[in-house]
Amino acid sequence: MNILNDLSRINKFIFNRSSLYFLLLIIAIFTFDRITKNLIIKSFVDEIFYFNKFMNLDLVWNTGIGFGLLSYDSLLWYNLTTVLIGLVVITLFYFMIISDNLDKLIFSIIIGGALGNLYDRLSYNAVPDFIDLHYNTFHWFTFNVADIFITLGVLIMVLREFFVKNK
Repeated sequence: MNILNDLSRINKFIFNRSSLYFLLLIIAIFTFDRITKNLIIKSFVDEIFYFNKFMNLDLVWNTGIGFGLLSYDSLLWYNLTTVLIGLVVITLFYFMIISDNLDKLIFSIIIGGALGNLYDRLSYNAVPDFIDLHYNTFHWFTFNVADIFITLGVLIMVLREFFVKNK
Protein backbone atom coordinates (compact mmCIF):
# COMPACT_ATOMS: atom_id res chain seq x y z
CA MET A 1 0.00 0.00 0.00
CA ASN A 2 2.93 2.33 0.67
CA ILE A 3 4.10 1.92 -2.94
CA LEU A 4 0.66 2.98 -4.19
CA ASN A 5 0.83 6.09 -2.02
CA ASP A 6 4.28 6.90 -3.42
CA LEU A 7 3.06 6.41 -7.00
CA SER A 8 0.15 8.69 -6.26
CA ARG A 9 2.56 11.35 -4.94
CA ILE A 10 4.74 11.00 -8.03
CA ASN A 11 1.69 11.43 -10.26
CA LYS A 12 0.57 14.51 -8.31
CA PHE A 13 4.11 15.93 -8.45
CA ILE A 14 4.44 15.50 -12.20
CA PHE A 15 1.10 17.14 -12.93
CA ASN A 16 1.34 19.81 -10.22
CA ARG A 17 1.93 23.39 -11.37
CA SER A 18 4.15 24.28 -8.40
CA SER A 19 6.43 21.35 -9.28
CA LEU A 20 7.29 23.14 -12.49
CA TYR A 21 9.00 25.87 -10.42
CA PHE A 22 11.23 23.33 -8.68
CA LEU A 23 12.14 21.71 -12.00
CA LEU A 24 12.90 25.15 -13.45
CA LEU A 25 15.13 25.87 -10.46
CA ILE A 26 17.05 22.64 -11.13
CA ILE A 27 17.44 23.63 -14.79
CA ALA A 28 18.52 27.18 -13.87
CA ILE A 29 21.20 25.94 -11.44
CA PHE A 30 22.41 23.35 -13.95
CA THR A 31 22.54 25.99 -16.72
CA PHE A 32 24.37 28.54 -14.55
CA ASP A 33 26.90 25.87 -13.61
CA ARG A 34 27.39 24.86 -17.28
CA ILE A 35 27.88 28.49 -18.37
CA THR A 36 30.51 29.18 -15.70
CA LYS A 37 32.39 25.94 -16.42
CA ASN A 38 32.34 26.52 -20.17
CA LEU A 39 33.69 30.05 -19.71
CA ILE A 40 36.50 28.80 -17.49
CA ILE A 41 37.38 25.86 -19.76
CA LYS A 42 37.58 28.15 -22.80
CA SER A 43 39.47 30.91 -20.98
CA PHE A 44 42.03 29.06 -18.87
CA VAL A 45 44.70 26.72 -20.09
CA ASP A 46 47.75 26.86 -17.85
CA GLU A 47 47.29 30.20 -16.18
CA ILE A 48 45.88 31.38 -12.87
CA PHE A 49 43.75 34.50 -12.66
CA TYR A 50 44.49 36.31 -9.41
CA PHE A 51 41.14 37.82 -8.53
CA ASN A 52 42.19 39.31 -5.19
CA LYS A 53 44.34 38.33 -2.21
CA PHE A 54 41.72 35.79 -1.05
CA MET A 55 40.53 34.23 -4.32
CA ASN A 56 42.06 32.90 -7.53
CA LEU A 57 40.47 31.32 -10.55
CA ASP A 58 42.48 28.24 -11.45
CA LEU A 59 41.22 25.35 -13.59
CA VAL A 60 41.74 21.98 -11.89
CA TRP A 61 40.26 18.71 -13.20
CA ASN A 62 38.75 16.76 -10.30
CA THR A 63 38.20 13.00 -10.64
CA GLY A 64 37.00 12.63 -7.04
CA ILE A 65 33.83 13.80 -5.37
CA GLY A 66 33.07 17.28 -4.01
CA PHE A 67 36.08 19.50 -3.27
CA GLY A 68 38.48 16.94 -4.77
CA LEU A 69 37.94 14.38 -2.03
CA LEU A 70 38.50 10.71 -2.87
CA SER A 71 40.48 11.42 -6.05
CA TYR A 72 42.15 8.31 -7.38
CA ASP A 73 43.66 7.35 -10.74
CA SER A 74 41.70 4.09 -10.83
CA LEU A 75 39.14 3.94 -13.65
CA LEU A 76 37.15 1.34 -11.69
CA TRP A 77 36.92 3.62 -8.64
CA TYR A 78 35.94 6.57 -10.87
CA ASN A 79 33.19 4.58 -12.59
CA LEU A 80 31.83 3.19 -9.31
CA THR A 81 31.78 6.70 -7.84
CA THR A 82 29.98 8.03 -10.93
CA VAL A 83 27.33 5.28 -10.73
CA LEU A 84 26.89 5.96 -7.00
CA ILE A 85 26.46 9.70 -7.66
CA GLY A 86 23.87 8.89 -10.34
CA LEU A 87 21.95 6.69 -7.89
CA VAL A 88 22.09 9.44 -5.25
CA VAL A 89 20.65 11.94 -7.75
CA ILE A 90 17.81 9.56 -8.61
CA THR A 91 17.15 9.04 -4.89
CA LEU A 92 17.13 12.81 -4.32
CA PHE A 93 14.55 13.20 -7.12
CA TYR A 94 12.39 10.59 -5.38
CA PHE A 95 12.65 12.37 -2.02
CA MET A 96 11.92 15.69 -3.70
CA ILE A 97 8.75 14.26 -5.19
CA ILE A 98 7.37 12.94 -1.88
CA SER A 99 8.40 15.97 0.22
CA ASP A 100 6.75 19.22 1.24
CA ASN A 101 7.58 22.48 -0.55
CA LEU A 102 10.46 23.55 1.70
CA ASP A 103 12.15 20.19 1.25
CA LYS A 104 11.41 20.30 -2.49
CA LEU A 105 13.31 23.58 -2.61
CA ILE A 106 16.25 22.11 -0.69
CA PHE A 107 16.37 18.99 -2.86
CA SER A 108 16.09 21.11 -6.03
CA ILE A 109 19.16 23.14 -5.04
CA ILE A 110 21.17 19.99 -4.34
CA ILE A 111 19.96 18.19 -7.48
CA GLY A 112 20.77 21.17 -9.73
CA GLY A 113 24.38 21.16 -8.53
CA ALA A 114 24.69 17.39 -8.52
CA LEU A 115 23.45 17.15 -12.11
CA GLY A 116 26.03 19.75 -13.15
CA ASN A 117 28.88 17.71 -11.71
CA LEU A 118 27.42 14.41 -12.94
CA TYR A 119 27.21 15.84 -16.46
CA ASP A 120 30.92 16.75 -16.29
CA ARG A 121 31.88 13.32 -14.99
CA LEU A 122 30.07 11.72 -17.94
CA SER A 123 31.27 14.25 -20.54
CA TYR A 124 34.87 14.97 -19.50
CA ASN A 125 35.65 12.05 -17.14
CA ALA A 126 36.43 14.74 -14.56
CA VAL A 127 34.80 17.80 -13.03
CA PRO A 128 36.31 21.23 -13.73
CA ASP A 129 36.89 23.05 -10.45
CA PHE A 130 38.13 26.62 -10.60
CA ILE A 131 37.35 28.67 -7.48
CA ASP A 132 40.41 28.76 -5.23
CA LEU A 133 39.86 30.48 -1.87
CA HIS A 134 42.96 31.09 0.19
CA TYR A 135 44.57 33.09 2.94
CA ASN A 136 48.31 33.55 2.59
CA THR A 137 49.60 30.02 1.91
CA PHE A 138 46.49 28.18 3.17
CA HIS A 139 44.22 27.14 0.28
CA TRP A 140 40.76 25.69 0.70
CA PHE A 141 39.70 22.92 -1.69
CA THR A 142 39.21 24.19 -5.24
CA PHE A 143 35.51 24.01 -6.15
CA ASN A 144 32.92 25.14 -8.71
CA VAL A 145 29.42 26.63 -8.85
CA ALA A 146 27.75 23.20 -8.63
CA ASP A 147 29.65 22.51 -5.39
CA ILE A 148 28.39 25.82 -4.00
CA PHE A 149 24.76 24.82 -4.62
CA ILE A 150 25.23 21.30 -3.28
CA THR A 151 26.84 22.69 -0.13
CA LEU A 152 24.18 25.40 0.22
CA GLY A 153 21.39 22.82 -0.08
CA VAL A 154 22.96 20.48 2.46
CA LEU A 155 23.60 23.39 4.85
CA ILE A 156 19.97 24.53 4.58
CA MET A 157 18.83 20.95 5.17
CA VAL A 158 20.95 20.65 8.32
CA LEU A 159 19.82 24.04 9.63
CA ARG A 160 16.19 23.11 8.92
CA GLU A 161 16.57 19.92 10.95
CA PHE A 162 17.99 21.85 13.90
CA PHE A 163 15.77 24.93 13.89
CA VAL A 164 12.47 24.20 12.11
CA LYS A 165 10.00 22.15 14.07
CA ASN A 166 8.30 19.37 12.14
CA LYS A 167 4.56 18.91 12.45
